[in-house]
Amino acid sequence: MKGGGQGEVQSRDLEGLEGKSVTLTGWIDSFRQLGKITFVIMGDPEGNYQAVAREEMARKIVQVPRQSYIKIWGPVARGQGKASPFEVRIEGFEVINSADTVLPIDPASKVNSELTTRVNNRPLDLRVPEERAVFLTRAKAMQIIREFLTGSGFVEVDTPKIIATASEGGAELFKFDYFGRPAYLAQSPQLYKEELVLSLGKVFEIAHYFRAEKSNTVKHLNEFTSVDIEAAMAMRDDAMKLIEGLVREMYRGLEVNYAMPERFPVYTYEDIVNHAGLKFGDDLSSEVLNDFGRGKGYYFIVDWPISLKPFYTMPKGDALSESFDLMYGGLEIASGGQRIHQHEMLYSRLKASGLDPESFSEHLKAYRWGMPPHSGWGMGLDRLLMVLMNRENIREVVLYPRDSRHLAP
Repeated sequence: MKGGGQGEVQSRDLEGLEGKSVTLTGWIDSFRQLGKITFVIMGDPEGNYQAVAREEMARKIVQVPRQSYIKIWGPVARGQGKASPFEVRIEGFEVINSADTVLPIDPASKVNSELTTRVNNRPLDLRVPEERAVFLTRAKAMQIIREFLTGSGFVEVDTPKIIATASEGGAELFKFDYFGRPAYLAQSPQLYKEELVLSLGKVFEIAHYFRAEKSNTVKHLNEFTSVDIEAAMAMRDDAMKLIEGLVREMYRGLEVNYAMPERFPVYTYEDIVNHAGLKFGDDLSSEVLNDFGRGKGYYFIVDWPISLKPFYTMPKGDALSESFDLMYGGLEIASGGQRIHQHEMLYSRLKASGLDPESFSEHLKAYRWGMPPHSGWGMGLDRLLMVLMNRENIREVVLYPRDSRHLAP
């Protein structure tokens, strides 16, 4: 069998080809039979559309298992299908690869499969147009981030994910044997991006990082995507202004309707402590943040106690820090602030945090080479996309989520 005269096209091209013969490839989503006519809902990466088969052609095509990958050809005409205003009148088809008759999920079903089932069969799950749209949006979001940051003078870098020392202290790292030496999977590019401002000035990275927390919540993963920036000669407020601008740009670029305030509200750590009836120095639990954030959109929390922030955070007076968290409701989206740039102060903060400065000697040496003041942040892309796309579980916006229960596929 031979295809049509227009060469192979996709569903997005049909509008401009009315009356012309075309060839398309894609999968059979579903059938609807009406007498001698069979309506075939076809899918391809661009969307779904309707094709029409009659008589003998109809009898043949319904024998092909749904989700099989096929080639069809015929003229384009206006139709009345819900999938597309244009349809293809099938003159011939070829089965490229037949699907099993029993599949783990049915992309054409109006009943949603369990999330775990969908995650375990993600390529098939993406044949559901709404789920495919999530990851097309994710791809566009990363493009917007790159364009925004490079347009703001940042240089994209890529730092190691196998490290010898915990970036931020703490014990939430995956440890493994590296040719007879202990090594860890990176939980952050923090130390590297700070070192790089020494000569590159403004850097950013979009990459996967790892935390060995055994928590199975709707907002935690053990492998996550982080957007990190660091900028020389930037103060805390500069970093806050930058991330607010980026969030606004993502809403604009993704055409997501959201009533943004003129500026994101700013609350202090002490505001929340007083609201919750806690004492200064207490950490803010999820319950406290959820209660404080109820009904709120995006806002900042500033002036955290230095005791609750990593060793590299610039102190503000005796007890506070030049830090911030960006929140949405009770969900932390990003954390950042001004960093320490003097060698002696950083050395002292390591000791005060219970860390051995000798373990950080390779990092500390850069602070003897004229390190400029600098600020930055790390933003959880997966969490932000949860909010942007109004999803309840972070696993819905991650192709292959990794947590304590998911290692395959």
